Amino acid sequence: MSNIQLIIEERPADIGNFLVGRLLPFKEKRMVGPFAFIDHMWPAFMNDHENLDVPPHPHIGLSTLTYLFEGSVMHKDSLGTEVEIHPGAVNWMTAGKGIVHSERTPAYLRTSDKVLHGLQIWVALPKELEHMEPSFTHVGEDELPVWQHAGLSFKLIAGSAFGKVSPVPVYSPLYFIEIKSKDGGAVDVGSELFERIL
Repeated sequence: MSNIQLIIEERPADIGNFLVGRLLPFKEKRMVGPFAFIDHMWPAFMNDHENLDVPPHPHIGLSTLTYLFEGSVMHKDSLGTEVEIHPGAVNWMTAGKGIVHSERTPAYLRTSDKVLHGLQIWVALPKELEHMEPSFTHVGEDELPVWQHAGLSFKLIAGSAFGKVSPVPVYSPLYFIEIKSKDGGAVDVGSELFERIL
């Protein structure tokens, strides 16, 4: 018996000069737990004169999580952070009372062919933390908990699950996990009383 309540198709959304597939918010489902926006950066094959250029823009009252499968993005923000995110690493930016950031193709890739594929997820802060001081955390791929079970590969990107804790500093009970399988199969995603999105 399935407990799937809703299937959401990605809808195109323009985030500057770049199209993403938006999953949340959706007219029938504004949020899943604290997850307010989920944008899927489709596998975008860009030639030597096409680049990601999301200009400086503000955020308030939430955290953003950027996770790449392929490609590279240069993050700069009003805290003075300048860091390149690579596949498998996590950028976690907490806006709190306010932060401005930009996301662009790194300078060394701007004149070559490239691919970009990943996720950006907005996570609402608890009401009492909406005006906290802004912060930024970059967690390398080698710092994230990884394990194998029943032929599946797991990586805990954020939160707590399966007795593991990610070093990404979340502020709500949540987990974001990557599960890979070469042969398919079934997985138990836990019995906690969380809403889930797959």
